[in-house]
Amino acid sequence: MKFSLTSNRINIILLILLILLGVGSFAYNQYLLNRILKKERASVKLWARATEYAANPTNQMSDRKLQVVANQLRQNSMVPDSLAKMVESAIAHHSSNNFVVQQIILKDRFKIPTIIENDSGKILASNHVSGKVDHRRVRQLANEHTPIEIHFGTKKNPRTQYVYYGESPTVRYLRWFPYIQFSLLALVLGMAFVSYRTISKSEQSNILVGMTKEAAHQLGTPLSSMYGWISLLREERPDDAFLQHAVSELENDVTRLQGVADRFNKIGSEPDLQTQALGPYIEEVMDYMERRLPRFGRKVEIKRSMEQNVRAKINPELFEWALENILKNSMNAIKSRREGASIAITVKRIEDRVLIDIKDSGHGIEKKYHKEIFKPGYSTKNRGWGLGLSLTKRIIEDYHNGKVFVASSKIGKGTTIRIILRATASSSIAGQKTQIHANQSG
Repeated sequence: MKFSLTSNRINIILLILLILLGVGSFAYNQYLLNRILKKERASVKLWARATEYAANPTNQMSDRKLQVVANQLRQNSMVPDSLAKMVESAIAHHSSNNFVVQQIILKDRFKIPTIIENDSGKILASNHVSGKVDHRRVRQLANEHTPIEIHFGTKKNPRTQYVYYGESPTVRYLRWFPYIQFSLLALVLGMAFVSYRTISKSEQSNILVGMTKEAAHQLGTPLSSMYGWISLLREERPDDAFLQHAVSELENDVTRLQGVADRFNKIGSEPDLQTQALGPYIEEVMDYMERRLPRFGRKVEIKRSMEQNVRAKINPELFEWALENILKNSMNAIKSRREGASIAITVKRIEDRVLIDIKDSGHGIEKKYHKEIFKPGYSTKNRGWGLGLSLTKRIIEDYHNGKVFVASSKIGKGTTIRIILRATASSSIAGQKTQIHANQSG
């Protein structure tokens, strides 16, 4: 069986979700920015129109004439009070235009940086502009927004001024907001993914340990009983050579089962690591597996190439178990009847590392499954729990502080799985190799 949803697919889904959230946030932010920019331009236009109106010579002349009339009315006692009040009201109304321009419109422009320049290029005034106010700053504001024109003077002597304006602090903050939000989303999704991986790994580990402990417990009772029956058979017919031989073989298999139970029982416990020469243990596993190659009517060549005296800290029972699982996986991968089917194991030391390569000529593994094959539940077979390589990864990486991974694989050509262990100081003899080739007809 295979997982319906691999971790790679989960990564892709999370990445797509992050992109969609980022694009949606950016689009909505741009919508808000455009609305605020329109309101800011309308505000600057309103201020420009009010300034234009207040500075109009006609309005200024009317203001002066009204002031003269008001003074004359106040000096003439024959003028009714109602007329004097009317003139004073007109003066007050006109003065309110300046109040609107200076106090209301000007102060309600969101601290928008503005520079006023006349048609001769002279800077007349500025407001909310940080830094030096010069023509370079004017060009910067002109690149941000189209300037607003203010018209003064008369028909005979027209004058034009230009209002250059930039973005308010609110707009500048909003422009950075999508990037901040995207970073926060990435952080949150990253934390969620790490939490998911941690929880998933913990659950898988607990399931794995629980299953192995239960298997060891379940095997204990029948194994004890089988040892008893073996003793009875030995004593029943001591002179029967065939029976004694069969009992010896049976005892070997039961002892093997006891070793398997002991292996299961070690999962979840701190293993006892000892410096050992790897060669004898690898040879023992290869010999055992060689006798149990699946028989599909084709020849399989078993190759070994090992440097002498390569040593590392291992727990022999667990190390042999990990190696068996990889070899079983390699044997199951060889399904074709073509010539040249082989399984080869290479052991060598490079500096302070021991490299153990198990290469088969099987059907190969797609690259997207190189990491998935070491996860609980992954299997290409119709039956089985898919725990073999998962146990191998736990034994090598968690218990032996090593690494196990797919070093290379080509579809239809085969796969190489590599184990890396830390070599001990006693692994001093390198370069001496023993090459043993054995052929077996299946």
